[in-house]
Amino acid sequence: AQIALVIAAVLCSLVAGFLFAFAVVIMPGIRNLGDREFLRAFQEMDGVIQRGHPLFGLVWVGSVLALVAALGLGVGQVTGLERTLLALAGAIYLLGVQLPTLVINIPLNNQLQALDIEGADEATRRSARERFEPRWNRWNVIRTALAVLASAMLVVLLIRL
Repeated sequence: AQIALVIAAVLCSLVAGFLFAFAVVIMPGIRNLGDREFLRAFQEMDGVIQRGHPLFGLVWVGSVLALVAALGLGVGQVTGLERTLLALAGAIYLLGVQLPTLVINIPLNNQLQALDIEGADEATRRSARERFEPRWNRWNVIRTALAVLASAMLVVLLIRL
């Protein structure tokens, strides 16, 4: 259980760092681009993920698998505050990071990927960006904060064990 917990803490922390980079560097960095350039930049960055970058997939999916394994193995082995930390970290990460990713951010990404940016007129590009950017950013900040919180809880749990 402890090995799964260490792996989960590392991978969840890497996901938190990835989301953090988008929240504080990447999205603010492309915010001042024109609509066409903003949409193309995001399509390209997201395209790396959607084309199945192996390290990204290993970290993202691995964080879920390792955390589920740590939960499954650890719930029977830890008690009291440690069990509470484990359960809360798991719930926060799975429901606060992964669930919004699946139901909000990925569908927004897919809508953007389907847009023919070069064939669209300026009004269509503006509308697409307005539907995408504020909602995507709001949910990314939420995911970032919760991923950092869950990762910190996993680290505290490791220290206590």
